[in-house]
Amino acid sequence: MSIFSYWTKEKFWMTPVIYSVFAVLLSIGFFYVDLLLVERFKEYIPFILLTKVDLAKTIMGALSGALLTMSTFTFSTILVVLTMYSSQFSPRALKNFVHDPVTWRVLGVFLGGFIYNTLSLLFMREHLYSHDVISTFVGILIAFSCLATFAYFIHYIATTVQVGKLVDELIKDTEKVIHLYKKLEDKTLMTAESVSWSPIGVKTEIAAQQEGYLQFIALDKIESYAEEHEIEVEIKVSVGDYVYEGMPLMQIYSKNSTAYSMKKFYSIGSERIAEQDIAYALQKLVEIALRAISPGINDPNTANDIILRIGSLLGKIGSIKTGTHILATTTGNNLVKYHFPSYHAILYNVFFQLSHFGKEDISVLYSITDSLRVAAKIAPEKHHETIWKMQLYVLEVLEKQQLKSYDHASLQEKIDALAEATNQRPIILEVLEGKI
Repeated sequence: MSIFSYWTKEKFWMTPVIYSVFAVLLSIGFFYVDLLLVERFKEYIPFILLTKVDLAKTIMGALSGALLTMSTFTFSTILVVLTMYSSQFSPRALKNFVHDPVTWRVLGVFLGGFIYNTLSLLFMREHLYSHDVISTFVGILIAFSCLATFAYFIHYIATTVQVGKLVDELIKDTEKVIHLYKKLEDKTLMTAESVSWSPIGVKTEIAAQQEGYLQFIALDKIESYAEEHEIEVEIKVSVGDYVYEGMPLMQIYSKNSTAYSMKKFYSIGSERIAEQDIAYALQKLVEIALRAISPGINDPNTANDIILRIGSLLGKIGSIKTGTHILATTTGNNLVKYHFPSYHAILYNVFFQLSHFGKEDISVLYSITDSLRVAAKIAPEKHHETIWKMQLYVLEVLEKQQLKSYDHASLQEKIDALAEATNQRPIILEVLEGKI
């Protein structure tokens, strides 16, 4: 995906604008159809589709008012849902609703219907027409379409505000990021362990020209650019990092001191986006789980479901290469060096808050252990020790707690299952109950 594609995706107002422009063109088109063609082909047009100018003005005036009311109600509903997303789920989840194309298409349909009927009403001049017009029939069809869209929108909103629907969307977003990096691995990708990075030549530093979050890096295009110009590029920051003006972003090593423009290969904005940022995609899921176990909402079952599903994502993340990446040609010439978060860092960022705020609810600890077991079953064996160490880290919250007998037995059973899945030596939970 290009920088321009990211820019257009951020400008969600473009969808209503496109519908509005189409409505203007449609209104002008049928103005000329009424003016030049209806009288000529009147015998071929069913009479029921034609109306007098006076009746057309009455109908279009009523439709314009009704569609404006629908547009206002729709906009108010969108604002209510945005408020609910922020308070009930997470402020970071707002983007999923704001960028939902269905929302802005619905609003675009209403605005388009209002614009068409209003402009057609403006064009209705008695001195221009000595015959009936067909624009009114088209306006009625558009109004019926708006009514059907309104009914669909109510159904869609009722479905969208459910936490399960939001979680499904966030999981799909995370899986898209994982798939993106898997595609990158299908190219000439090697880890730092398999090849050394010893660039030679004149070093040129590319600095950030503004502050904000690094939203996007076109690694494949940087690779092609580096191969074309016979240079080596070391990317000093990762997607999701906050950069300040003048901060080094890249270092270019070339045979001469030629200036290279890399601005078209990355994007810096005021907020993070999840399209390339695995950590941020997981963070949104974690925040919804944290909000669910907070005293204000007190919905641990929702949190437990999210935590368990995060385990599947962590297992899939384990199948991609983490750490330092080096893109090279098939002949072994290094092109691009990029730093990806380690698997341990990804696990820690997911569970450090969940273990702290969920320590008072034993069901959350159950779910964390189950989540790690799911990750261990999916992830390669090389990550099993990292997963097991994360389990030990989570259990540290129990050092000053005494579990009830059944809670202790159940948690011990889950820990043993994780130890078996990761091929680690089981631990006895009593050692962690204030006896360390």
